[in-house]
Amino acid sequence: MKALITGGAGFIGINTADYLLREGHEVVILDNLSRHGSETNLTWLRERQGGIPFELQDIREYAGLKKAIGKHKPYDALFHFAAQVAVTTSVESPRMDFETNALGTLNVLEAVRELGLDPVVLYTSTNKVYGALSDVGVDEEESRYRYAELDLGISENTPLDLYSPYGCSKGAADQYVRDYHRMYGLRTVVFRNSCIYGPRQFGIEDQGWLAWFVIAAVLQRPITIYGDGKQVRDVLFIDDLIEAMMAAVVSPVSTQGGIYNIGGGMRFSLSVWRDFGPLLSELLGTEIEVSYGDWRPGDQKIYVSDISKAYRDFGWEPRIPPREGVGRLLRWVEANRALFQ
Repeated sequence: MKALITGGAGFIGINTADYLLREGHEVVILDNLSRHGSETNLTWLRERQGGIPFELQDIREYAGLKKAIGKHKPYDALFHFAAQVAVTTSVESPRMDFETNALGTLNVLEAVRELGLDPVVLYTSTNKVYGALSDVGVDEEESRYRYAELDLGISENTPLDLYSPYGCSKGAADQYVRDYHRMYGLRTVVFRNSCIYGPRQFGIEDQGWLAWFVIAAVLQRPITIYGDGKQVRDVLFIDDLIEAMMAAVVSPVSTQGGIYNIGGGMRFSLSVWRDFGPLLSELLGTEIEVSYGDWRPGDQKIYVSDISKAYRDFGWEPRIPPREGVGRLLRWVEANRALFQ
């Protein structure tokens, strides 16, 4: 397989590139290196894997993007990860958020179409396209929230409710990806990801909360819990996400044009502090002090992905439980403290 990865120096991109290269595949990385940690990730990958074709390119610039993509054609797969990823940043800079997520994705699709390429295009969207889910019944328990009636979580049939500029830009992009299959025959797949975590993730307070809590705890930095800490998310270790993506890419007949909610599902769900806090304290061997702040606008009391469609269509389900995955992330952070100083 030959794969192009946009945003290939980011957390998901660098882990995907490393996996593909270890499996003997060809990889081309395209990234503008604007994200914190991206240059570090690229250096790490080159030290492990040697020379890798790399294009320093912003997906907002169509002429340069098309040239960069065409330079290394053809491809069997195109993983489109390049994005603006924080809700708070989208509120502060909605134009930049739109140009990166919506226009940038359109540029990638148009480059593939105009160059006459035929890779499987896998786009990573977000569960934020479902909005606050305020019409979904939720019960409050002692340590977490639960859905009142949904046994498996939020399915792909849930109506979109694009909340925040980030939700709007990612939602617009994932609909373009889907429609380019219907209108132009591109072999596209959309993953609406839940909380993905793992090594080489430079989490910050506004994005990548699980990694941020681990980094902050190791470096003894202040941690603020927004809300009551009972809010629930399903969490998915990066290796499980890569397995899901590979399964979808090699099964294009059953997955092309499809949209999939991808996460840990009910089995791998945690309340963000009532469950996760004690787990992290146990793994660290010390108590962790936190402060509490107001709920953030649009924050869901619970979001858990119904992942049954992915299992039906390409036989995937997550394997790595949170205790194991968080332990692996923690060991990476402890071994690489200098990267966060």
